[in-house]
Amino acid sequence: MRVSRTKLALWVDVFKILGPGLAFKILESSEKRAIELYYELLEGNYLTAEEREKLREILEDELVHEDEIAEEGSKFKEFIGHVRDAVLGMNDGLVEVLSVSAGLAGAYGDPMYVAIGGLIVGVGGALSMGIGAFMSVRAHKQVRLGLMVRLSAAARYAAELLIKKVVESLKKRGISEETALKVAKEMLQKGSLSSVDAIEGFGASEEVIGNPAKAGLYTGLSYAVGAFVPLLPYFIMMPVRLALPASFLVASVMLSVMGFLIAITADLSIKAKIAEIVAAGIGSALLTFGIGKLASVLLGIEVT
Repeated sequence: MRVSRTKLALWVDVFKILGPGLAFKILESSEKRAIELYYELLEGNYLTAEEREKLREILEDELVHEDEIAEEGSKFKEFIGHVRDAVLGMNDGLVEVLSVSAGLAGAYGDPMYVAIGGLIVGVGGALSMGIGAFMSVRAHKQVRLGLMVRLSAAARYAAELLIKKVVESLKKRGISEETALKVAKEMLQKGSLSSVDAIEGFGASEEVIGNPAKAGLYTGLSYAVGAFVPLLPYFIMMPVRLALPASFLVASVMLSVMGFLIAITADLSIKAKIAEIVAAGIGSALLTFGIGKLASVLLGIEVT
């Protein structure tokens, strides 16, 4: 086997453009697809015994590769979370304002009216989304910190109760009571018994406690960026008959990019997610445009 210089150069460019966090997610996705294919072949009746053994060795090798890539990618877990949140916020802003601007374009013939109306909706939505994200993450953080305090107090002053909770949680996973008790006592000795990611019996699970200010800022700004994209043709005062299709075009391109990013950060099919997100966004905008046209006819709205 020889290394393809073309593919190597392509991956170097991908790392430079997307950064290592997203690039590792793409590599991990390709490894998973390969493993699924090998598994299907091994489960079927397509191979001889010798071919099956060789493929089993390849599958084992692929599983090692997947673990190595996943381990490298885990270093960028927080970054991937921020990217996913930003993309989802941007998608919300783009789809909402695209639909609103399309509806206004159907009702009015003046691009300035469409631009101002869309801008008002975009600013209001960005503030609402940013404040909502801030309050949500802040409340969640307060709950989690309160839980950590209770767990620390229990580990220090009610260790037997906490050990019992851990033992019950481990027993539900099929671990014997003797082994579970030994593990719980060892955790207590090492001071890890009060860790929130270790005590499922208290309703805790492994997750990163977010920063409310960052969550609100990222969500609000990403929503505002997404909202501005479909309004660009109207702000440069293109006639509505040209601005409308131009708005749909730039929105489709942006939706495709966001679908791609959502797919690789959430381990989904890239083609399916792009098709889904573009169809949903453009379909919503077309429906709103039709409603705007209908309102223009029924209400007698006409801008000259």
